[in-house]
Amino acid sequence: MEGFGILNQTNAKLMNTKFVNSITKFVAVLPLLMAMFLSGFGCNTSKPTPDPLAGFHAASKGLDPLIVSDYEGYIQKLSPEEKQNLGPYPATFLEDGTGQHAVRITIGINNTVWEHILIYDKDNKRIRTIKYASGHYHS
Repeated sequence: MEGFGILNQTNAKLMNTKFVNSITKFVAVLPLLMAMFLSGFGCNTSKPTPDPLAGFHAASKGLDPLIVSDYEGYIQKLSPEEKQNLGPYPATFLEDGTGQHAVRITIGINNTVWEHILIYDKDNKRIRTIKYASGHYHS
């Protein structure tokens, strides 16, 4: 029976050593974990909105009447506040060289610049509408 006592003492020392080693490793990593937490590493930070008009440039000629009619109808459906805050030339006309066109409508409301992007395919049919806040200003 005495042999089992020595075995239990050895196991206890071994477990104590493993515990101490685990604590030592944790303490060594703790400053790194704290730095990551304080710097926001792993947080869900918002990323800048990618430019939906990347690859587009100013249109070299007038737009098709279908596009003009569509974007004018879009403007008529805006809220009264959005319509009230349109500038004198609210739309910019763009093309990408592959036959697609886009219209960018810029509206400033309550110190926020809103972009409405209407993208048209080669057949002048609207295929995508995007609205996002592109910036802020102080008046």
